[in-house]
Amino acid sequence: QVLLVESGGGLVQAGGSLTLSCAVSGSIFRFDAMGWYRQAPGKERELVAGITSGAIRNYGDSVKGRFTISRDNAKNTLYLQMNSLKPEDTAVYYCNRIGNWASWGQGTQVTVSS
Repeated sequence: QVLLVESGGGLVQAGGSLTLSCAVSGSIFRFDAMGWYRQAPGKERELVAGITSGAIRNYGDSVKGRFTISRDNAKNTLYLQMNSLKPEDTAVYYCNRIGNWASWGQGTQVTVSS
């Protein structure tokens, strides 16, 4: 069973930065394409950044140039560096595979104040 544990969220002012982490267990992490998703109140969950097993990265238009996704296969950990945060980035952030989703973790709340 795959277990996903997100951490690193918090309250930050607009323009600030946060780094999220996702610890993954129960899967062969290094072979999985992974992504960071977010869900704002009243909205559907959306994929904001993805990284393949070969470290090819893709970003949603709303975060391109501000967020950086990375992975440490030795630590089975996924990261999301978020800079120049905006109030519209406020959401619960989740990690999961790209496709073939595992059970969702609890997520980590990111709140950006204006």
